[in-house]
Amino acid sequence: MSLNVKATALTGAFFWGAGVFIITWWLIGFEGASGEVTWLGRMYRGYTVSPAGSIIGLAWGFIDGLVSGAIIAWLYNFFSARLEDSPKQ
Repeated sequence: MSLNVKATALTGAFFWGAGVFIITWWLIGFEGASGEVTWLGRMYRGYTVSPAGSIIGLAWGFIDGLVSGAIIAWLYNFFSARLEDSPKQ
């Protein structure tokens, strides 16, 4: 069995981007927009806990999820093919 790399990449992109967006608005709703540089803001350039930051986080999260999903699916396919071809004991 192998994974579809494009589908896995797009699924990861959607969930990670939407997750960053929703969590940002969750923080805005409970704590208010701060504009402070957070841990996530150190990884995603331009991201802050603000309405504009949620859009920037959505974009960065989409790219991050896309790349991560593609790498995970490719690695899964690579190793599963190797394990299927190995002689059984």
